[in-house]
Amino acid sequence: QVQLVESGGGLVQAGGSLRLSCAASGGTFSMYAMGWFRQAPGKDREFVAAISRSVMTYYADSVKGRFTISRDNAKNTVYLQMNSLKPEDTAVYYCAADTYGRIYQYNYWGQGTQVTVSS
Repeated sequence: QVQLVESGGGLVQAGGSLRLSCAASGGTFSMYAMGWFRQAPGKDREFVAAISRSVMTYYADSVKGRFTISRDNAKNTVYLQMNSLKPEDTAVYYCAADTYGRIYQYNYWGQGTQVTVSS
């Protein structure tokens, strides 16, 4: 069983930065694919970024060039550095893990952390 705990959300002005963290426990973190998703009020959950166990990274077009996903296998943690934040980035951000190493499918999810960007 894998548990994921996100942190680092909060309120920030447009143009500002935040770094989200997701700490994983259980299993072998280095073998997991990890992803970040977000869900804004009234909208479906959407993909934000992912990182494979070989450290390949993938981004949604809406965040490319502004967000950076990274992982620290020694700390069992994945990060999402978010720069140049926009009001439309406001959402609950979820961390996800796939213990089979797939990028396109995830079998564990965190509880989410709120990010609010004011204009």
